[in-house]
Amino acid sequence: MKDKTYNNADSFAISFDEEWQKVDCNDTVQKIDKVIEILSDHPFVISNLENARNIAEFRIYSLKKFQ
Repeated sequence: MKDKTYNNADSFAISFDEEWQKVDCNDTVQKIDKVIEILSDHPFVISNLENARNIAEFRIYSLKKFQ
């Protein structure tokens, strides 16, 4: 998906989900940090890091994705 990234929450969420599956870490907070670090060149992370983190946390904790 790296060739099709856009500066919006949907594009970030798709990229986040893809990277989440690849990262091996048992601590959820650390894993979120690692995935965001991997996606540090994503346009949405660059322009809006705080919202990117909020979206990541929402996907993991509220939607209960990947649990």
